[in-house]
Amino acid sequence: MVTATGRWFRTKLAEYSEAIGFFLFLTKETLLFLQKRRIGLRVLIMQIFFTGVEALSVIALISLGGGVVLIVQGNAILPLLGNPDLLYEILIVVIMREMGPLVTAFIIIARSGSAITTELGNMVISHEMEAYMSVGINPISQLGVPRLIGVTTAMVLLNVYFNLFGLLGSYLVANLISPFPFKEYLTGLVMQMDVVDVISSFVKSFVFGIIIAVVSCYHGFKVNLAVTEVPVRTIRSIGTSIVACIVADVIIIAALL
Repeated sequence: MVTATGRWFRTKLAEYSEAIGFFLFLTKETLLFLQKRRIGLRVLIMQIFFTGVEALSVIALISLGGGVVLIVQGNAILPLLGNPDLLYEILIVVIMREMGPLVTAFIIIARSGSAITTELGNMVISHEMEAYMSVGINPISQLGVPRLIGVTTAMVLLNVYFNLFGLLGSYLVANLISPFPFKEYLTGLVMQMDVVDVISSFVKSFVFGIIIAVVSCYHGFKVNLAVTEVPVRTIRSIGTSIVACIVADVIIIAALL
C-alpha cells in the first residue's frame, strides 16, 4: 500500500523532473535561437523594454535611498569607531554584491515574472498555444526563449544601473546632507573594490535572470484550461522565484569565498 507520504514524494519528484526537462529544452531552444535568430525578435525587444526600461525609475529610487542611508550613517558612525575607510567596503559589499542583484531580482519578479506567468497562462486558456502548434511553431521557442533572453539581459543591465546609482548617484544626494570630497569618496571605492566583487555581482544577476525567466515561463505554460489557475500559478511563480534566487545567492557566496 502506498502511503500519503509516498504519494507526495512521487508527485514532487515528477514535478521536479518535469521542471528540469522544461529547463533543458528551453536552454536547447535558446542556443538555437542565438545561433540562427529564427523567431521571436519582436517579443525579445518588447521583453527587454518592459523588464528593463520601465523599471529604471523604481531601481533608481531604491538604489539612491539605500546608498544615501549607508553613506550618511557610515560617515557619522564609523569615524567614531576609528575606522572611516570601512564605509567603502560596506558600500561595495551591501550595494554591489548583495543589495544590487537581490533587490533588482525582487523587482523583476514582482513586475515581469508575474506578468510573464499571467500572460502565458491566459494564452493557454484562449487556445493561442494550439494555434501556434497548428502551423508548426513551437510555443516555447516562440514565446519562452525571447522572454528568457530578454529577462536575463535586462537583469544584468539593471544590476549595473543599480550599482551606479547606489555607489555614485547616492553620493550627490548624501553630499547635500553631509558634504565631503568626491575625489576622496571615489578613491576609497576604487581602493576597496576587488575583481571578485565585480564577478559576484555579474554572476548573481545573470543566474537570477535565468531563474526568474525559467520559473515564470514554466508556471505560465503549466496552466491548463481553467481561468482560476492563472492567479494560483502566478503566486507560485513569485514564491518559487524568490526562494530560488535566495538559495542561488547563498550558493554563489559560498563558491566565491
